[in-house]
Formats: sequence, structure tokens, C-alpha cells
Amino acid sequence: MDTSAHDDDPLPGSTLEAERMPGHWLLARLGKRVLRPGGRELTDRLLESLAIGADDHVVELAPGLGSTTELVLAAGPASYTGVDRDPAAAQRVHRLLDGPDRTVVQGSAAATGLPSASADVAFGEAYLTMQPARQKREILHELARVVRPGGRIGVHEVAFAPDDLDEKTAARIADDLRSSIKVNVSPLTLAGWSALLDEAGFDEVEHMTAPLHLLEPRRLVSDEGLPGALRFVSRVLRQPDARRRVLAMRSAMRSNADHLQACVITATRRAG
Repeated sequence: MDTSAHDDDPLPGSTLEAERMPGHWLLARLGKRVLRPGGRELTDRLLESLAIGADDHVVELAPGLGSTTELVLAAGPASYTGVDRDPAAAQRVHRLLDGPDRTVVQGSAAATGLPSASADVAFGEAYLTMQPARQKREILHELARVVRPGGRIGVHEVAFAPDDLDEKTAARIADDLRSSIKVNVSPLTLAGWSALLDEAGFDEVEHMTAPLHLLEPRRLVSDEGLPGALRFVSRVLRQPDARRRVLAMRSAMRSNADHLQACVITATRRAG
């Protein structure tokens, strides 16, 4: 998952001040490379469940820094297509692609322009959580169009816990996250994510969860390695504006830890 060879590429939002930059891109600017809710562990489990092979045509939504893209390419799929609406992100991923049938499309996840029933596998990480309810549905229905019957999809997102969490508490937690991350964070419960997939035409295969420990020391070392974690912490300590944002994000996650988790769900496309 090392993308250091592409660190000179501009990040989305890189011209913004630290106080206004979307949280995930601020973390990337500070040197964090694994930006997924459940870290490297849940990404590995997602890919294990999707079991991408040499015959698979793969679509990845919002590949970001391309850390998971590299793992997918290492599996040698028949083709790979990334879809990202941000030109800077698309350019970073393009640098990772080598050989035929590897491409990245700059466009909307809700209207990819890809042919119907053209993919065997489609997945996205930490993307649907940042979309409002209507957009979530539109994106999943687009995946249902693009993925052939029997094909697999996977999502790696933030989920509320437990499934019967009351709406008032869920709204307060979402507001806490939005105020620190500066992104429209809209998690669902695990049951809510499953219901959304079912509505779009997918049958759940399995789900996995992990604590939302994105900025905790053990997760930092596990995801980034000790040198990467130390480099990230050093940069945070040297930049007061960025440090305030990072601490606010960690505080929002910690104070709501009992009701937040990372989740992965894999599913298959129903026929018809």
C-alpha cells in the first residue's frame, strides 16, 4: 500500500488551508496513506471476500490515493477501471496503471458511463458514507446496472451501532463528525447498509466490522508501519492548524466510540 512514489502529485483540496480542507485529504497531506474506516485489516478482508481473479473485470469507485488499487492490480484482473470525479485523484491513480485494460475515468459514481453488465466486481471504500441518502441510492443502482447478474460488490464504510440506535443520537453523532471532518458524513447502521444493498438488487454474502480507530496509535502503526506512523505524528506536531483538526477528528471518534464502527459488506447481484 505504499504510494510514496506519487507523493509529488497534488492532492484534492491541496490549495485549501488546514481549517477548511476535507479531513481525509488533510490526513493524506500529513502523510497518512491508509484512509479507510477499518484500516488495512478490513480492506484485506474485503478483497479476500471479493476473491478477485484473472477473469474478473473490476470497477473501483473513488480510489483516492490508490492504495487498494495497487492490491487489486497485483491480483491480475482481466481489466481495471477506476471512477473518480476529482481530477487530482484521478491523475494520482492513473500513475499507478500500466498495461492494457487499466484505466481511470473522471466522472460521477452515480453516472459512470460504463456499459451495462460489464463488470464482475465493483467496490468502493469510505465513499458512500460521505453521500446523502438519495445519492447513496443512485450510486448503488448504478452499480446494479454496471455489474452483471451473479457479479460481486463490496462496500467499506462507517456504521452506527447498535442497529436500533435512536435517530436523535445518530443525528448528533453525524453532526459531531461533520464539524471536525468538514465533509457531509452520513453513516447508516449495519442493518441500514444491508437494506440499501437489498433495495438496489444485491444479496448480502457476508459482513465484517471493526472499531473506528483510524487515528488511534495501534491502528496508525498497523496501517502505516512504524516509520510511516512516526512520520505522520511528526508532521501533525509541527503544524498547529493541522494538529487542531486532527485532534478534533480523533475526539469526535473517541467520544462517540460506543456508537461508531467500520464495516465491510460484500454482496452478489441478483438476476433480473
